Amino acid sequence: MNAIPTVYDVAERSGVSIATVSRVYRSPDSVRAATRERVLAAASELGYVPSGSARGLASRSTGVLGLCFPDYSDPDTVGAEDDDAAMLYSDQIIRGMERAARRQGYALLIAASLAGGPESLVAQVAGRVDGFAVMARTVPTEELEAISRRRPVVMLAGPRAQDPSLDHLDHVEVANEDGQYELTRHLVRDHGLRRLAYVGLVDDSPDVEARFRGFRRACVEAGVEAADAPALRMPMMTQAEGARAARLLCEGGGDRPEAFVFANDQMAVGALQALERRGLRVPDDVVVTGFDGIPLSRMVRPALTTVRQPMVRMGEEAVDLLVRRLSGQPPREPVSLMLPVSVARRASCGCEETTTLPTVG
Repeated sequence: MNAIPTVYDVAERSGVSIATVSRVYRSPDSVRAATRERVLAAASELGYVPSGSARGLASRSTGVLGLCFPDYSDPDTVGAEDDDAAMLYSDQIIRGMERAARRQGYALLIAASLAGGPESLVAQVAGRVDGFAVMARTVPTEELEAISRRRPVVMLAGPRAQDPSLDHLDHVEVANEDGQYELTRHLVRDHGLRRLAYVGLVDDSPDVEARFRGFRRACVEAGVEAADAPALRMPMMTQAEGARAARLLCEGGGDRPEAFVFANDQMAVGALQALERRGLRVPDDVVVTGFDGIPLSRMVRPALTTVRQPMVRMGEEAVDLLVRRLSGQPPREPVSLMLPVSVARRASCGCEETTTLPTVG
């Protein structure tokens, strides 16, 4: 293995002083953009990750694990009377990681917002932790490459094959396609629905696209008309966008769909509220389903039919993989985990609450 790059190497490569390199990571706004970019480029080429403390330099251990994910907080849940109801997808993963990290004697450091400078923020977090879990597509590939030379990295969500250059990293995902397939098949087979509209995301999220493939596969197998693309693609997966999607589907020409199949629970909850305001009854007038299984999905009325994914377990598995790598335990080959999901059949599709056995592709 090559010698670990130092701040001196970065300074020499980028043609600046050591103090300037330090400022790039400690207070990036104090450094001119062109200089900052040159320093970050040099650091990336060298695989340099700044150390968080003198303790880290001496022992090469911080006792801290890191998690980096995009901030998809939903403003419509702020101030919810029940704190559990406001817990969204990322919150559940954090809960799992924090619980497992505490069991293993580690603390957890979280980077929840990457707006305005992901490279600098990620590098700072990575320099303060022993291992790093990253939500898929949150961090540029070249940044992850640099971090993974110094720290074990686990990718969360998204298919492993999405970025072959990261095949050497451990990976945890859930059975998105199969889960959506089972839910859609339930709507068609058990409820006799024929006009279904899938609501996805403008961004090319691999998880959301996998769910749409499952939706379309179930429709095609049942002889139900299914377009090659979602009926709607929303810019964000929030309650507000779900409400807007419901209005658009209700106001569209022709027959209103019999079921609104949303790519996540947040949008589905927003749709339930919008439909109630329009005087439409769920599930009598239209069926609504989601995906994720956040606590809010069972607390709304009618309770939301959804696909439950094991978000807490994802966080726990990520910590277990990181600790295994840090302790040098086998296997040496990268680990890829596919976690099972289950369909929660509830009132929003006309069912009494039941949950299917977990399913994996």
